[in-house]
Amino acid sequence: MNFMHKTLVRLGTEEDGQNLIEYALIAGIIALGAVVAMTGLKNQIVIAFGNISNQLANAA
Repeated sequence: MNFMHKTLVRLGTEEDGQNLIEYALIAGIIALGAVVAMTGLKNQIVIAFGNISNQLANAA
């Protein structure tokens, strides 16, 4: 029982894993923001590339 108590106390005070989880959460939030931004700009990006394609086709 004493070993179990010491193990639980050690796990509760260890901070190495907490930093990793914080970085993973930050990376996840950034990735989610990028996906949302790209989804919102999808139509504008398609239009821009279409315009570039048309201009290149007309120039050739």
